[in-house]
Amino acid sequence: MTPDTAARSNPQRTAYLVLGMHRSGTSAAAQVLALAGAQLPTNLMPGDEHNAKGYFEPWKIALFNDERLRSAGGAWEDVFGYPFRPLGRRAERAWLNRAEALFEEEYAGAAHPLLKDPRISILLPFWRTALADLEIGARCVIPVRHPLAVAGSLERRNGFPPQKSVLLWSSYMLAAEAYSRDLPRAFVSYDALLTDWRAEAARIEAAHGAPLPKLTERAGKAIDRFLSASLRHNAGGGSLRALGWAGELAADVYGWFRSAAADQNPESAPLDRATQELVRRAEEMGPLVSPTSREVDQLRGELREARAELAHARAQFGELREAAAREREHFEAELRAFYRAVDQAEAELDAALAAP
Repeated sequence: MTPDTAARSNPQRTAYLVLGMHRSGTSAAAQVLALAGAQLPTNLMPGDEHNAKGYFEPWKIALFNDERLRSAGGAWEDVFGYPFRPLGRRAERAWLNRAEALFEEEYAGAAHPLLKDPRISILLPFWRTALADLEIGARCVIPVRHPLAVAGSLERRNGFPPQKSVLLWSSYMLAAEAYSRDLPRAFVSYDALLTDWRAEAARIEAAHGAPLPKLTERAGKAIDRFLSASLRHNAGGGSLRALGWAGELAADVYGWFRSAAADQNPESAPLDRATQELVRRAEEMGPLVSPTSREVDQLRGELREARAELAHARAQFGELREAAAREREHFEAELRAFYRAVDQAEAELDAALAAP
C-alpha cells in the first residue's frame, strides 16, 4: 500500500495535519480544530511569553522532528530545508519505526488525531509514510499569513532578519503545498479565521468533503472565547520586494496562497518557478548556510528539550502536591472524626459509671 492510497483508505482513523510556517497562525488553527473535535496529543508543548494561549503541539514529536531534520543535515530554521531530504532505506525505516511508536504513544488510537508542528511541512513525505503504515488517513489545514507579519514575530522571538524569515516562510509554504496536493486540504486565511472563524470552518469542511468531528454549539462558544484580536501581534505592513530576491520570491509565493485562501484555484506554475529558484540558490549558498543552521538548532534543541522536560516535571509535581493536599485534608477529617468518636465514647462511659 502506497502512502497516497493509505492516506484515504481508512475512514475510521483520519488525522488532521496543520501545515505551514511557524508564527503563521498554526496554533490558532490547531485549537479551533481541537475544540471542534480533533484530538490533541498527550504531551502538549506549554505556552510561553511568545504564545501565551499555548502551541497545541506535541513537544516530544517536535523534538523528534528536529532530530530527523538534523540527521539529513538540516534544521527547522534552514531556509533551504525544502525539498525534503530522504535518508537511505534502512536508516529511514529506523526513523519511521520511532515515529510510528511515538505517534501511537501520543494519540493512543484516537479516531481524529491532531498533528500540529510546522516541521511536519518539511517532513511531510516522511510522515505520510508513517501514517500510511499506521493505516491513518489525512486531512490538511494550511493557515496563510502575510510573510512580513511572520517576519515581525520571528524577529521578536528569534532575532531573525526579515530576509531570512520570508525565505524560511517560502520554504515551509512551498513544502506544505507540494506535499499535500493529492490530499484533502484547506487553505485558511489567518486574518479571516480571527474575523469570522465559522465561515473558515465551513470552508474547511467543504474542502475536506467531511464535517469537523464535533463542531457543536458548545464548541462554537468555546472557539469564540479562544479567538480574539490579541492573537494578531504583527500586522505585516511593508513591501516584500524591497527585501531583494528573497522578498521577491516570497511575494510570488504569497500571491498564490492568498488566492488559494480566497478559493480562486490558482495554477501551480508560480510555485514551481519559486521552487526552481530556491533549489538554484540552495546549490549556490546551501553549503554555507545549512551546516550552521544545523549546529545552532542542535544547541537550541537541547535547551528546548530541557525546558520542556522541566515544565512537564513541574506540572507533575503540581499534580502530586495537589493530590498530597487532598490526602492530608482527608486524613485530617478522618482524624477529627476519630477524636469526636473517642470523646463521645468517653462521655458515654462517664455517664454509665455515674449511673446508680
